[in-house]
Amino acid sequence: MRGAIAALRGGRAVTIAGEHELTIAAVETATAELLHLLDPESKARLLISGERAAALSLANLSDAADPAQAVCIERSGWLDPAAALALADPGGDLERGPTGPLRPVACDDVKTADAELTLARLAGLLPALWLLPGEAPIKIAAADIAAQPEVVIVARARLPLNDMPTTQIVAFRASDDGQDHVALIVGAFGGEPPLVRLHSECLTGDVFGSLKCDCGPQLREALRILGAEGGGILLYLRQEGRGIGLANKLRAYALQDRGLDTVDANARLGFADDERDYGHAAAMLRALGVDAVRLLTNNPAKVAGLTASGIAVIERVGHNMPANPHNADYLAAKRNRSGHLA
Repeated sequence: MRGAIAALRGGRAVTIAGEHELTIAAVETATAELLHLLDPESKARLLISGERAAALSLANLSDAADPAQAVCIERSGWLDPAAALALADPGGDLERGPTGPLRPVACDDVKTADAELTLARLAGLLPALWLLPGEAPIKIAAADIAAQPEVVIVARARLPLNDMPTTQIVAFRASDDGQDHVALIVGAFGGEPPLVRLHSECLTGDVFGSLKCDCGPQLREALRILGAEGGGILLYLRQEGRGIGLANKLRAYALQDRGLDTVDANARLGFADDERDYGHAAAMLRALGVDAVRLLTNNPAKVAGLTASGIAVIERVGHNMPANPHNADYLAAKRNRSGHLA
């Protein structure tokens, strides 16, 4: 799958083998020259997520009424690469006049279409794809995209931290997308289920100290709590922006600047409220010999995700951060719309 992700990011085509074999290219990266080469008659349909179809007011049409399902759009003469990118990227939604006509049609293979959009998301791209004729040199099975990921430990070392017990850092490489995740093993936990924090990377909050979210304070407080406990594990997961990627997170920030909350901004981009899953986290814990944890979180989805992946959560420990004027609405949306606990 790593090759398929790299191909989409690089503007190349990928063939997905499912019930109906389909070749795709990302609307965000595919060039007009590539599209002309692979689709000289300009008949390729456009595939978008159900969330994006709803944002484009297509949900009143029968073939685009379920925001959980992918939507195909029939090709029209006006729907060139620039117009398709304008449809996929909501940055101009609030200034753009009526677009169309857009004619949704039933996707031939919904499961394969969903797998294709998942691949685009894993590549950190907008969930919008051209459905092209022919077969590409890079080919992947739809089932492989949904397969449970595995990880391997690639490096391990001591990592001295200020005012913390002896700490090790362990690097893992994922079998599906090839990304590296890390674990901090703090102190010792004597064979008992350790206190564990799953932390999704946040460049803006963890590194630059952004006040738009609570990620930086969550990370620092989690390490303090693990140190005070005398031991535990922090998993630092490559899930920027709740799994939508850095560029898409910044697109969501721009929409939030115009008044949308975090849930509506993600939906307008074509994503679910939270695109993360915790298969990598579960695989990392198993590789460390851990099959039961006390989980430091306010997010029930993390409890459910680990449980579904075979890790027993014997206790949920609350993890509350104070609000500031810049993130108060964000925290309220997490509680009121995303089900986070207080």
